[in-house]
Amino acid sequence: MENFLVKNLMVPISEYATVKVGTRLIDAVRALEKAQEAYTTSKYQHRAILVLDDNDNVVGKVGQLRALKAIDRQFDCNEEIEEVRKFQFSDTYVAELREHYRSRGEVMTVQTLRQAANQKVEEFMQQPTPGEFVAEESGLDTAIHKLVAGTHLSLLVTRDSKIVGILRIADVFAAVFNEMASIES
Repeated sequence: MENFLVKNLMVPISEYATVKVGTRLIDAVRALEKAQEAYTTSKYQHRAILVLDDNDNVVGKVGQLRALKAIDRQFDCNEEIEEVRKFQFSDTYVAELREHYRSRGEVMTVQTLRQAANQKVEEFMQQPTPGEFVAEESGLDTAIHKLVAGTHLSLLVTRDSKIVGILRIADVFAAVFNEMASIES
């Protein structure tokens, strides 16, 4: 495993689902579907869309959970919840309060789906954090540490300061446990 480098397991940006800032959610999901068509049953499906600026730099990521949150945004009560947290109410009470806000209406209506479909990706994308980057020349041990320590599902792979690919936890998992199985035999 010591010969495994991040660049050997990463998915290049050119093979990943990407959209530009300003893209609607529905168009981003279509880009994801198109990228998945290129994958066979022997490869893991993509589960995120990378968001690029006008200079083709990665500025964010939209995973499946973020996309679903776009549908559920009308019940986003984070400001109110943060006010309650100041008074140190229990997590159980805060969860019940969230459910109370949520029970005020339906999520899956034609209107809410239409609104979500037309939202721009930058409104709900996740911006990369410093711990989500790994150099393409890094060893797999470095990548595993970053994935585990940051509880990330993927890392953005860099060459110099440019993002050139994405390292997915599914690919790392498969490589490590295939190697483990070969050693055990």
